[in-house]
Amino acid sequence: MTQDKPTEPAFDRDRLLAWMAANGVAQTTHDHPAVFRVDEGRELKAAMPGVHTKNLFLKDKKGRLWLISARQDTVVDLKRAPRTIGSDRLSFGNEGLLYETLGLTPGSVTALGLINDAERRVTFVLDKALWDAEIVNFHPLTNTATTGLAQADFRRFLTLIGREPMVVDFARLA
Repeated sequence: MTQDKPTEPAFDRDRLLAWMAANGVAQTTHDHPAVFRVDEGRELKAAMPGVHTKNLFLKDKKGRLWLISARQDTVVDLKRAPRTIGSDRLSFGNEGLLYETLGLTPGSVTALGLINDAERRVTFVLDKALWDAEIVNFHPLTNTATTGLAQADFRRFLTLIGREPMVVDFARLA
């Protein structure tokens, strides 16, 4: 018996950036060596304006999926977060589910991956520090680049893909 190959996501980096350009979402993308963790590439990030992010792909005990995007230095307490966001106990989602829902691989988790979640399976939780930031930086579906968006363009992106984030002040939960 052969195993089905996972379906390719609708968007990859090039298609995402072309879609943004076609839809009037201004962005600046910087290529760089692969960065897998928040604490890597600090010197790269220092040269880019704006707030850098950490993104957590999570699954709760009931099988619901969550994407939390927070400022890179924000503490996201996974024991306290469920009460705030209305989830059950949270754990990290597996690689297969990440690819299936957001078209992403580990190390490349990003809010921009929501463009691939056509079925709206993932609930998007956004740190208030990102919601209030002038410029936010996310991977453009790959960890070999960083895409900076002015807040108005980030919100335009979310509106165009039909996503309303749950905004949480994680700094107050810590």
